Amino acid sequence: MADGEAAGTGTETGTGTETETGTGTGTGSSWRRPHGPLQRYYGLPAAEAAEAAPDPIDINGPHFDPEVFLAKVRSECPLGQLLAREAALGREIRALDSDMQTLLYENYNKFISATDTIRKMKVDFRRMEAEMDDLAANMAAISTSSARVSAALQDRHRRGAQLAGVQTLLRKLQSLVEVPGRLRRWAAPGADPARALHCYARARAVLRHYRHLPSFRAIEDESHAIMADLAQRLRARLRDDTLDPKELTECVEMLLQLEEPPEELCEEFLSHAGARLETELVALEAELPPADPSGAAATPPPASDILDFVDRGSSAFVGNLCLLAASYRSLFEGCPGVGDGRLEAFAAALTARYFELLERRLALERGLGDTSLLVRALDRFHRRLRALLELLPTAGAEAGAALVARAAGERVARYLRALQTFFLGCLGDVRQALAAPRPPGKEGPGLPDLLATLASSVLGQLKAVLAYVQLFTAKDVAFASLPYFKGEFCVEAVREGLVVAFVRWLCRTARGFADSPAERGAPAAPPALLLLLARLCLDYEATTISYILTLTDEQFPPEDTGPAVTPGPALCAEARGAAQRLLDHYVQVQGAAVAQMLRKSVETRDWLGTVEPRNVRAVMKRVVEDITAIDVQVGQLFEEGVRRAQSSDSSRRAFSVYSSSRAPGRYAPSYTPSAPMDTHLLSNIQKLFSERIDIFSPVEFNKVSVLTGIIKISLKTLLECVRLRTLGRFGLQQVQVDGHYLQLYLWRFAADERVVQGLLDEVAASAAHRCLDPVPMEHSVVELICERG
Repeated sequence: MADGEAAGTGTETGTGTETETGTGTGTGSSWRRPHGPLQRYYGLPAAEAAEAAPDPIDINGPHFDPEVFLAKVRSECPLGQLLAREAALGREIRALDSDMQTLLYENYNKFISATDTIRKMKVDFRRMEAEMDDLAANMAAISTSSARVSAALQDRHRRGAQLAGVQTLLRKLQSLVEVPGRLRRWAAPGADPARALHCYARARAVLRHYRHLPSFRAIEDESHAIMADLAQRLRARLRDDTLDPKELTECVEMLLQLEEPPEELCEEFLSHAGARLETELVALEAELPPADPSGAAATPPPASDILDFVDRGSSAFVGNLCLLAASYRSLFEGCPGVGDGRLEAFAAALTARYFELLERRLALERGLGDTSLLVRALDRFHRRLRALLELLPTAGAEAGAALVARAAGERVARYLRALQTFFLGCLGDVRQALAAPRPPGKEGPGLPDLLATLASSVLGQLKAVLAYVQLFTAKDVAFASLPYFKGEFCVEAVREGLVVAFVRWLCRTARGFADSPAERGAPAAPPALLLLLARLCLDYEATTISYILTLTDEQFPPEDTGPAVTPGPALCAEARGAAQRLLDHYVQVQGAAVAQMLRKSVETRDWLGTVEPRNVRAVMKRVVEDITAIDVQVGQLFEEGVRRAQSSDSSRRAFSVYSSSRAPGRYAPSYTPSAPMDTHLLSNIQKLFSERIDIFSPVEFNKVSVLTGIIKISLKTLLECVRLRTLGRFGLQQVQVDGHYLQLYLWRFAADERVVQGLLDEVAASAAHRCLDPVPMEHSVVELICERG
């Protein structure tokens, strides 16, 4: 059974192997044959294929060996795997047979067509070979016949060529004979001299060459006489002032063709061109008013705008100068004795005159006008000048660029003056608003509103001016590419000459209200205006200056290697200094106003004969009211500030006529008429140990500091006035009542209540020292009178 199964298995295996082998050698070899050419075209290179070792068991490889493959399979694969491999090979064989049949069916018509085409080509090539043989025989016969004909006609051809040459020569001779007649006809007045010159130029070389022959000499002499007459007429025409540049060029060109001296023609050309250009400059000058060196007479406004003036100058003068320069180059280039030096000197003199007229016209633009119109006019001038400089590089390039730069700088300077005028107008409006009477129950604009209006108006006007000035550096403007407008204009003209100069002028103008005394008869600046300008300068120092400089640097970026600029902190320091000076002056003005009331109240009262006080004097109430109004006014623009810690009984402290309110009983027994110096001595001793009060010290930018400065000036004035008066008992008591009233209300306005208390103590001590009968009033009575008042 085992042997039978083995035999059966061997038979099946052999069958399967034979089938596989047959497939590999028969059908497999038929569809593997194209692998060689395909591998050469698509596959590995020959070197790599040679390097690869032959594999005899690769059924798809070129070195496949069936015997080796079968031996390997029988020795390694079990029966089940062999049967599966046989089934797989059978399926592959059937699939390949099906594919081959499909290819054959699909390409059958192509194979049939190819077979028919090859059969027809064989027949057609046989017929074509016969026809080509016949054609070759015919061409040989034609060549032989052509050779015989050429040999027979060679003599006639030679004689015909000689006759043709004689005919051509006769025609030329006839043309030479007809030259004088043609020249006479074309050179006649009103005819075509250019055609006559062309004819004479063609015949001149031949006539000169055969001049030794009498006939040719006669033709040349007659032609020369005709052309000489033409040259005379052309020279006469050259002196005509009505010739335009094109006609002038044509006239000179024809004279050069007639071999006239180039030096003389050059002089006449420049003379005629100069006269015509001078006429155009005179026409431009006629539009300008006569120059007045003194400047006393009023200059009338120009008849046309600057753009029209530049257009006329550019189209007429500059355009004709460019045309004449190009004509000069084309006419006299290469001529001996004539160079560009004459043309450049000629053009430089005329352009200098034109620049002078244009600068006079620009000087008439006194107002701001339309800046875009000025920029367009300068742009057109620069573009036409650049076209002229391409022909004549030395015809005033630096002068033209300087003219544009001066015009731009002058417009920036006018904008600066306009900004200054606008600011002064805004200040006038503010002063008018502060001084305008207001009906009862209707309040005008407050200081914050006036400050916001002033600051926004000035800043808006400055931004509008920068937008106008930025037109000079626009990308579509030709002269914006000049080095001046990339560096110096942005820094020196705009940033320093306009923005920085305006900020500094604003600070100087504001500071002038505090530094310069008012003229005789002129109204002094109202204190509210001083306060408002101080706040404006302080705002400029805080934010506005940095914003303006940043905006300017963005719109007019300076170069890294450009000139030095004014730093922002320096401007901020100037603005802060102006604000400090204005605020100090405000304190002095308001303090002087309150002090004036106190001084008059002290000087006009009889302190020896006064009656016993029953009320607080009205001037003290007015002082408290004025200080309260100043407190409200300053509080609208400045912050509160920091106050020193106050005691709980500040409003109820005792006010003594002695040197210190804190110790009235200590010095009272010693202050008697028998010993008047003791109290004065004790007062001076106490001053040595008290804190010194600086009356006119600079104030800080807050409300309590400002009010403290005003109170110090007022009380110091009261102290000095009391020292100069002699008081009786009731006069001393009145001072005691007034001082206590001021102490009740003024301490809350000061940064440190001890300043108010110390000054009032000095007033009381001075009054006691100057009193003939120093008997103070009871403190309870003083408080009662003050509360009732």
